[in-house]
Amino acid sequence: MDDDLEDGNAGPYQDKTRTFPSMRSKSYTPLIFQIVMRINARVLFALLLICFGAVFYVGASTSPIIVFVFSICIISFLLSIYLIKWVLAKDEGPPEMVQIADAIRDGAEGFFRTQYGTISKMALLLSLLILGIYLFRNTTPQQESSGLGRSTSAYITVASFLLGALCSGVAGYVGMWVSVRANVRVSSAARRSAREALQVAVRAGGLSAIVVVGMAVVGVAILYATFYVLLDVDSPGSMKVTDLPLLLVGYGFGASFVALFAQLGGGIYTKAADVGADLVGKVEQGIPEDDPRNPAVIADLLTVHCDTILKVGDNVGDCAARGADLFESIAAEIISAMILGGTMAQQCKIEDPSGFILFPLVVHSFDLVISSVGILSIRSQRESAAKVPVEDPMAILQKGYSITIFLAVITFGLSTRWLLYTDKAPSAWLNFALCGLVGIITAYAFVWITKYYTDYKHEPVRNLALSSSTGHGTNIIAGVSLGLESTALPVLVISVSIISAFWLGRTSGLVDESGNATGGLFGTAVATMGMLSTAAYVLTMDMFGPIADNAGGIVEMSQQPESVREITDLLDAVGNTTKATTKGFAIGSAALASFLLFSAYMDEVASFAHTPFNQVDIAIPEVFIGGLLGSMLIFLFSGWACSAVGRTAQEVVNEVRRQFIERPGIMDYKEKPDYGRCVAIVASASLREMIKPGALAIITPMVVGQPLLGAKVVAAMLMFATVSGILMALFLNTSGGAWDNAKKYIETGVLGGKGSDCHKAAVTGDTVGDPFKDTAGPSLHVLIKMLATITLVMAPIFL
Repeated sequence: MDDDLEDGNAGPYQDKTRTFPSMRSKSYTPLIFQIVMRINARVLFALLLICFGAVFYVGASTSPIIVFVFSICIISFLLSIYLIKWVLAKDEGPPEMVQIADAIRDGAEGFFRTQYGTISKMALLLSLLILGIYLFRNTTPQQESSGLGRSTSAYITVASFLLGALCSGVAGYVGMWVSVRANVRVSSAARRSAREALQVAVRAGGLSAIVVVGMAVVGVAILYATFYVLLDVDSPGSMKVTDLPLLLVGYGFGASFVALFAQLGGGIYTKAADVGADLVGKVEQGIPEDDPRNPAVIADLLTVHCDTILKVGDNVGDCAARGADLFESIAAEIISAMILGGTMAQQCKIEDPSGFILFPLVVHSFDLVISSVGILSIRSQRESAAKVPVEDPMAILQKGYSITIFLAVITFGLSTRWLLYTDKAPSAWLNFALCGLVGIITAYAFVWITKYYTDYKHEPVRNLALSSSTGHGTNIIAGVSLGLESTALPVLVISVSIISAFWLGRTSGLVDESGNATGGLFGTAVATMGMLSTAAYVLTMDMFGPIADNAGGIVEMSQQPESVREITDLLDAVGNTTKATTKGFAIGSAALASFLLFSAYMDEVASFAHTPFNQVDIAIPEVFIGGLLGSMLIFLFSGWACSAVGRTAQEVVNEVRRQFIERPGIMDYKEKPDYGRCVAIVASASLREMIKPGALAIITPMVVGQPLLGAKVVAAMLMFATVSGILMALFLNTSGGAWDNAKKYIETGVLGGKGSDCHKAAVTGDTVGDPFKDTAGPSLHVLIKMLATITLVMAPIFL
């Protein structure tokens, strides 16, 4: 045993048994993938050709623009296949690495099956509820004029909801599947060079990002084209194409529903294990972060990749969390922009409104192209035998981001000229191109602001680390104050961007029959599309973080040389910053997307009621109370999410303490910890604890919007919840990220380094920030968008 420990390539407990036992009895593959894998290759190829042919036929029957979108998405999926093969071709390293990676993969896939099984059951129940509501509600004037029956509307909404949920789940599974196989390959690549390890992590993250964005775009496009053909849109006596986007709102709601519960369950899972591992391992026992003697460490590592599951992807942790978040952000933004574009085109009497309606799909198709270029621009380099300084990974990632932004500006301008040109206002496309530029600048500003407040290269985090030198209390005070202060700049940026885009749209020259300018809201929609026009690359940077984090854990637990750990530590530190910056990006996109969804909700209510609905008077007591309830929802939801982490973490802490007491040989590597017990605790608790806050988010709009109160009260609730949610999410995400990197900064050797009193205070701050930045904060991104999509779906019952 001692000889094994002295060997730099051998991990502890490497005798005759596995270090980390399998977390499941057999390999898990979702049923749909099992069925596909059993089909003969030639038969499968023929089926795929038939499906592609059907899709393109429906697209060609709809619009050439849809054919273009389908073509780009298919090319992107082919690129993702290339990236899968490229990543999997990399070696997995020595047996001890593979052993740990297998345990992580077992736990991640097992938790995915359990969590998504629970979510799918809840989604089916909710779909039945939606079906019942739509079947028994009154027929609206719009339905009567379009010939769309009550039952048809019900089945369309339920089908859209289930497809959105399914796409989110599939995207999440793909992201998790790649992530849990890329981590060990990044660890192995780190034994050769930092640049190669970075490239593997980025390409693995890029694969997940392309699938997430591609699934969101192709899902909406297929729904749009299918409904266009089946409902015989624009034929005499049938629905107008400008009304068609209203039938797609269920897709966004399905994506939001899965994202919310995946984020909640994954966030509780990952942070309860993280808090338990840190408090007992680092603070009480003084052992390293990923030390195999800590019974909670495998659960902590598993959470990172369970997170990848989420997006759909958003899943259990950071990969999936942000993946799911941006998946439903993109879906919701596309649908709301399509609704606003159709409404504006109808008001302006534009002969062919398809360009204004389908513009969001084209923008995100180009996003897949330009983000792929940015991802592939990051390549490994041959390193000379001489010792050369390792290039900053953040600088490399930012170069790729700069390339993506440059291409985004060009493609966005081309898209506006192609689709938004109209003879009624020949220069309108240029104004809308400038709106897109406002959105792109906003995205860059959000990334920079969040980086400033969370990267330890800048003053705020260094001051937070310095506050740790005087104790735990001052660290907490400094972290809270930093989080509160960090809300100011993002709010100013959002405000300027909304006003600028609204003004540019209003002055575009598009007017209605009465001569009133009508392009303002669509201008803000175009700005939101500009902000999300690089979403695939931003999501790549986010998913890079947990992959690098897991790679570092594998390197430390397998007892690799210190030089390898230095590389993975560097990638991990950069990953913490990219995760924080992409959360800031997600908040900004959520703010703009929620504004669009709010406007789309008012347009939908006006369309259903055949009455103008453009003002909400908060002087009316019921309306004001609706606003208060919306703000209350944000605080109560955040409190329940954080307390869920706290309760689960207490169970983990008690279990880890018990094992250290009852098995004293753990500290001397003479006894093995019971990893499975900690995994079981966090898995069962996360699924149990996610129900209450998730149910609160779904039930509240239905209760507030019941007919006695009505659409205006729901509008106030949505407005106040959006504003409160944005501020709360900014505070939670930034303070949590700053606490985490303040700890990382001290671990570089400053202020006493690891094990010092200053470090212990920083660990306490990091522990407080864990549920902030990885559970409550990210869940709020999803919550405020889900509130908007559920009100869109349920709008007819509020009248």
